[in-house]
Amino acid sequence: QVQLVDSGGGLVQAGGSLRLSCAASGFTFSNSGMGWFRQAPGKEREFVAGITWSGGGTAYADSVKGRFTISRDNAKKMVYLQMNSLKSEDTAVYYCARGPGYDLGVSSADYRAWGQGIQVTVSS
Repeated sequence: QVQLVDSGGGLVQAGGSLRLSCAASGFTFSNSGMGWFRQAPGKEREFVAGITWSGGGTAYADSVKGRFTISRDNAKKMVYLQMNSLKSEDTAVYYCARGPGYDLGVSSADYRAWGQGIQVTVSS
């Protein structure tokens, strides 16, 4: 059974950093692109970052470019989101997701499995 478990969220001051982690099981992680999405209250779920099966390709939402970094460790079946220079508008529930195949994707409709979500709150 496919399972993604998100962890690492919490409360942080603006300008601070957090690292989110996603532990994967139940599928061949090394064959799958992965992504991070987020959803704030009253907002649509939006793409944050994606990474290809090997980690050789990444993509970021314009709002997080230069501040967030997605990475993966296929041996550990983990994907990470390092978030630096956090802003209040980054406050949301963040979700790890399994991508459409080897590639990453930017549409939530393309993703095949989701973590439970973890709250990130950035205070000013």
